[in-house]
Amino acid sequence: MVTNATLLDHINWPKDLKKLNESDLEQLCQEIREHYIEVISQTGGHFAAGLGVVELTVAIHYLFDTPKDMLVWDVGHQAYVHKILTGRKADLPNIRKIDGISGFPKIAESEYDDFGTGHASTAISAALGMAVASQLKGDYLRNNIAVVGDGALTGGLAFEGLNNAGVSSSNLIIILNDNSISIDPAVGALSQNFDSQNDSSRVKVTRGVSDGRTKRPRSASYYKEKGIKATNISPKEFFESLNIPYHGPIDGHNMKELLFELKNLKAQKGPRILHIKTIKGKGYKAAEENQVTWHSPGKFDKLTGQIIKAESKVAEPLKFQEVFGHTLVELAKTNQKIVGITPAMPSGSSMNIFMKEFPERAFDVGIAEEHAVTFSAGLAAKGLLPFCNIYSTFLQRANDQIIHDVCLQKLKVVFCIDRAGIVGEDGPTHHGVFDLAQLRPIPNLIIASPKDEVELRNMMYMAQFTQDSMAIRYPRGKGLIDDWKQEMASLEIGKAEIVKLGEGIAVLAFGNRVKPALDAVEKLGIKVTVVNMRFVKPLDVELLIELTKTHNSFVTIEDGALKGGMGSAVLETVSDEGLNVTVKRLGFPDEFIEHGKPSELYAKYGLDKEGISATIKSILE
Repeated sequence: MVTNATLLDHINWPKDLKKLNESDLEQLCQEIREHYIEVISQTGGHFAAGLGVVELTVAIHYLFDTPKDMLVWDVGHQAYVHKILTGRKADLPNIRKIDGISGFPKIAESEYDDFGTGHASTAISAALGMAVASQLKGDYLRNNIAVVGDGALTGGLAFEGLNNAGVSSSNLIIILNDNSISIDPAVGALSQNFDSQNDSSRVKVTRGVSDGRTKRPRSASYYKEKGIKATNISPKEFFESLNIPYHGPIDGHNMKELLFELKNLKAQKGPRILHIKTIKGKGYKAAEENQVTWHSPGKFDKLTGQIIKAESKVAEPLKFQEVFGHTLVELAKTNQKIVGITPAMPSGSSMNIFMKEFPERAFDVGIAEEHAVTFSAGLAAKGLLPFCNIYSTFLQRANDQIIHDVCLQKLKVVFCIDRAGIVGEDGPTHHGVFDLAQLRPIPNLIIASPKDEVELRNMMYMAQFTQDSMAIRYPRGKGLIDDWKQEMASLEIGKAEIVKLGEGIAVLAFGNRVKPALDAVEKLGIKVTVVNMRFVKPLDVELLIELTKTHNSFVTIEDGALKGGMGSAVLETVSDEGLNVTVKRLGFPDEFIEHGKPSELYAKYGLDKEGISATIKSILE
């Protein structure tokens, strides 16, 4: 706890906040920032987003009657200060730790968390639904507030919500928190419009026209050359064209302005919007200057701003994401058809490596996963080879587009599914455990997962030559080997690899579970077969049939949901082929997996070396 934080010491709930005078709120905001920096520097977690909404969070809880008045944060990275003010200040040091509070709003955690928002662009639709429900119940006084980051407005769902809100009479307040960035710099025409300032000779734009990487201001002549109109409609014109009264923009760090405008909005009814300008990372110089790095920097020295990295005496392998980025560049140098697509995650996915090398062949489409997939389908329809990189948890949002726009039409897209499996402290909103069950039933789609970085490269290489689309899923974080940059070679579609030959029991491992499976068998010191399955579709049925001649038990291991996953595919084959073998499946059960370190979660569900060893021993016994 920070010394001299006399106001914050007495603030645990919004009712405590209301005891203060308006003149005290600026001091409270400073104390909250100091406390927030103190705690997050030691625990790690989402950082810069919360600093940007300190004044807004205080003002909302000060003026409105939460939790009676509903409050939805979009996206939930912004909600740490909200948690401090709603009974969870003492729990902040355990945020995102196993059995600790979530890093996102969570209905089951607090009555003040009205809606879970781990994915972007949902708040307007959710808050409008709440507003309509209140209206139907005859509760016309309840306020329903959606705090929406400008990056979230690139999502189609946000536009759908705005379109519906404009013909509703329900009591909905939309607060647009405009800081020109989501995790990476925001992109697209709407963001460009918000960042533009027109006069007779110049349009000021803080990012590039199409790719979000250029930060130089653009002159009016530039837009004329590119065929782009330099005169933009104002945000007021945009929102009021949808029948939503507009207020702002105002300084979101000016408490007096915030209180004045929020009081004004509170007195009105129907849908209305307040546009505030904020700085992501406000109050911490390093976060203000490098907002991408400080979105979630991990632990850091609060005085020096130095990010603390775990000490290692040996050089660590690159992340799978970095290997993806470098490999895509290598492939694109010899294949002019390759293009790269990402929905607002260029740095996290390492698509930025490709963007730097091939700026004209790389596309950040904003937080718009459905568009990313269908845009890729359009590229493929005209003979290009799109490598569409999407986090597993966000791929869920584009299931219809994968089915209808890509696979049904036999248009070839390579889906590079980043952060497949357990991702750690972000928890159930971000774990990528459903992709196999989501994708397996779709025709015209190959599904694979590499055991290491070399195999990832080989799968990316072979994807150039397949007839069907291909989904390559790989985990978050560090790889396994240093010498990953080996000459690439194609793999045979649907063929598994025996990495250790034994008898009796065959451990069929998929993706990043091959290494712990091999470690478990070596720990036991027994002759057990370990297979790197590589492909879940098509499955290596021929090998499974052959294994049953010398094995009576299969153990399947995957970093995903058991229902519909690789183990399910093996069981289907055993049934269809009438194989005389027992099958024990290891994976995640039919429940949402909570947050925690990956090592803790693998151990909890028996998917680490010790858990796999215990399963094999139980079969032997």
